[in-house]
Amino acid sequence: MRTASFGSSSKYSRSFDAAECSREPPLYDVGGAMLPVYLNDLSRNINGEDMVEVTLELDDNSVVLCSVAPAANNADDDQNGGFLARSTSAASRLRRMFSWRRTPSSARTSTSDAEEQHQAAVVTAREMMKMKAKMIRTKSSAQRALGGLRFISTTTAGESDPDTLWKLVEARFDVLAVDGFLSRQDFGECIGMEDSKEFALGVFDAVARRRRLKTVRITKAELHDFWLQVSDDSFDARLQIFFDMADINGDGKITRDEVQELIMLSASANKLSNFKERAKEYASLIMEELDPECLGYIELWQLETLLLQRDSYMNYSRPLSTTSVGWSQNLSSVLMNKFGSLLLDNWQRGLILSLWITAMAGVFTWKFLQYRKKDAFQVMGNCLTTAKGAAETLKLNMALILLPVCRNILTWLRSTRARLVIPFDDNINFHKVIAGAIAVGVIVHAGVHLTCDFPRIVRSSPEKFALIATDFKDIQPTYTGLLRGVIGTTGIAMVVLMIIAFTLATRRFRRNGKKLPPPLNRITGFNAFWYSHHLLGLVYVLLLIHGSFLFLVHRWYQKTTWMYISVPLILYIAERSLRTCRSEHYAVRILKVSVLPGGVFSLIMAKPNGFKYKSGQYIFLQCPTISSFEWHPFSLTSAPGDNYLSVHIRTVGDWTKELKRVFTEDNSSTCVIGRAKFGSMGNVNQTGLPKLLVDGPYGAPAQDYQNYDVLLLVGLGIGATPFISILKDLLNNTRLEDQVDSNTEASRSDDSSNSFASSYDTSSAKKKSQRIRNAHFYWVTREPGSFEWFKGVMNEIAEMDHKGQIEMHNYLTSVYEEGDARSTLITMVQALNHAKHGVDILSGTRVRTHFARPNWKEVFNKVAAKHPCSTVGVFYCGMPILAKELKKLSQELTFKTSTRFEFHKEYF
Repeated sequence: MRTASFGSSSKYSRSFDAAECSREPPLYDVGGAMLPVYLNDLSRNINGEDMVEVTLELDDNSVVLCSVAPAANNADDDQNGGFLARSTSAASRLRRMFSWRRTPSSARTSTSDAEEQHQAAVVTAREMMKMKAKMIRTKSSAQRALGGLRFISTTTAGESDPDTLWKLVEARFDVLAVDGFLSRQDFGECIGMEDSKEFALGVFDAVARRRRLKTVRITKAELHDFWLQVSDDSFDARLQIFFDMADINGDGKITRDEVQELIMLSASANKLSNFKERAKEYASLIMEELDPECLGYIELWQLETLLLQRDSYMNYSRPLSTTSVGWSQNLSSVLMNKFGSLLLDNWQRGLILSLWITAMAGVFTWKFLQYRKKDAFQVMGNCLTTAKGAAETLKLNMALILLPVCRNILTWLRSTRARLVIPFDDNINFHKVIAGAIAVGVIVHAGVHLTCDFPRIVRSSPEKFALIATDFKDIQPTYTGLLRGVIGTTGIAMVVLMIIAFTLATRRFRRNGKKLPPPLNRITGFNAFWYSHHLLGLVYVLLLIHGSFLFLVHRWYQKTTWMYISVPLILYIAERSLRTCRSEHYAVRILKVSVLPGGVFSLIMAKPNGFKYKSGQYIFLQCPTISSFEWHPFSLTSAPGDNYLSVHIRTVGDWTKELKRVFTEDNSSTCVIGRAKFGSMGNVNQTGLPKLLVDGPYGAPAQDYQNYDVLLLVGLGIGATPFISILKDLLNNTRLEDQVDSNTEASRSDDSSNSFASSYDTSSAKKKSQRIRNAHFYWVTREPGSFEWFKGVMNEIAEMDHKGQIEMHNYLTSVYEEGDARSTLITMVQALNHAKHGVDILSGTRVRTHFARPNWKEVFNKVAAKHPCSTVGVFYCGMPILAKELKKLSQELTFKTSTRFEFHKEYF
């Protein structure tokens, strides 16, 4: 007799020592292939205090299990009445299972006996797996499972209190019920599943079968019973409903077809059409995992095992854990934290605004005091000084407003130390602030002149008018005469043009937020904003004329308008001229056009000679076939080391829709999603293709990524484009480093210079890689088809990033959060498919797709814990609503941890 004891305190490998535990014939012939697996798994899954002793009696030709009982040193557990009873029951069951093995193998020679033995072995394996499942279902695992398989969640119902939830359901019943009965079709809306009614119908049918009801409508009392079962906190109750949804015939077994139906139901609830089309394939995957004996069905305990062991399946590209971060102990008060956070994040803006306000106050005061000393002050009083002071601020601001839109100058300044002081990311915001100051200045200047200065001049006595008579050719003017003069005419014209330009530049008009009836609807949208803004060129001409015919000023050097605006105006004109010349020089050749899901298409263009850029920058595109004046910005998705330029464009406006049409519509061929319309790259027939002009590159917040130790890149939808370029650049640097390392001890061949990143300078690549240690990329999108946009890049990074430098996370918000019953089966299929094929079923890449939205606080906490005493560059591109949360977390974690987060944003 040989005895072996197993417990969780021992560390055994997966394979059982067959040499010690078997004789001829092999163990697989005398107990089933699952016996050693069962025994080893049993040893790992029993708690440390529940040691189990397994005794085997072996003779020459048979195996007999004599006893299974708790070890002596763990007899204390018997007081709980749990494990001893289970073990005794297990022993008796195993004796019955293995009783057929007492027959010597020499007597079992016929084919029928072999088939019976095989069938018995299959049943034995299934029974042992079932016993194992019961053994490993500890209290902790069941507790963890409560977080999953939820039919009613706070996102579904909006509340968490059970009584409050039922009151909401009851109120909806009163609205939806007809003659006191709620129809089966309205059940989903009544319990808060109005957006997934098909799934709710499955829940209704499952609960009805469990209660042996054959009805299509229920009363309020029956609804309450249904509600109690659906909202039950017990995992067993949830599991039973989920199982019954698949077990349509109620025989306690789920077949492949029933699994397929449940997968299709889950796919419909989550609006995953591609997933639904492959439901049969995924059903086979689940059956292969849960029914290795090929009995053709699975039972409740097997589904339970799969759900309880979800953590062991979901071990690739895991979401950030809830590990708490140890906060710094030297924290000041909450008020000081908020003040310090505001100061740290806004000191650059505060500095620039302070200088600007000081400059305006200075010129206003200077001009105010200057005119108090003039004779005209006796006629018009403080009205004159106020109007002239406002005019001086207008001159200053009309000069400054041009500088934030000189993109080439700003792009150059970004690469200098000026970036340490000037917040270049806020150039457009500063442009808008100056525009607001101009509007205020115009109101003050024109308003005071029209309501105060002009009336005082017209009504002044001859004695007072004599003080300023020389400025009016000794003739006292009328009010109408002042308006009809050069100063009045140019002033009124400037005000009218500014009103038009400023109004059409507001967000509501620029983004067609204001719906007007035809033909007035043509004055809204981007085109109206773009063309009306060019009216300001005429405003500058009128301003120069207006400043040259001023009253009360006689010497040329006292007429300061031209002094203010000449230099900025020359810089802006040179800027626009450079753009025009460069765009003609950068007329690109189209290499490939691909139509992608989600209303997106990509353009791959030949890289013009001398075109240099950084990852994160953007370019302007113009298609003269569509419009000779319109330029639209797009982030580059190619990396500096690529020998081509690429952009991904989402068709959200008239211009982008027209651009897609002129490049993809062709009578001789049709567009194929995800495939180049014009064939392979470089083989495009350029005959008849519209001309495409490129202007750029221009600086953007993301181009500063090389200044940080760690990157946290967050993109919403098409907002991922600048970060794809950055990830490519990091990958190219890694390739270059590997190439340099491989050539250190060997001579460099000619082919080595033709690598994917051959245009990189080796020393600069090393410098970059030494600065950036890790990058965390979070892509949040609403449509599963979006993952097709950068599928190749993600697979390439996952394959080539041997150092683990880049961590990628995809989030699909159209799917219900992990743990919701509507996404549970999708999560399981996702994990099983990745374990088998190494590919995520939703993204088609090696990067796992998470469901719902990320827990951003958890993300920041994990990054701070993983990278202490580091500087993390947080770069965001997307809608403004998320930027506030990310900015707040960046400020909070900077003060609470040793990790410094610096937030940068750009909107689309």
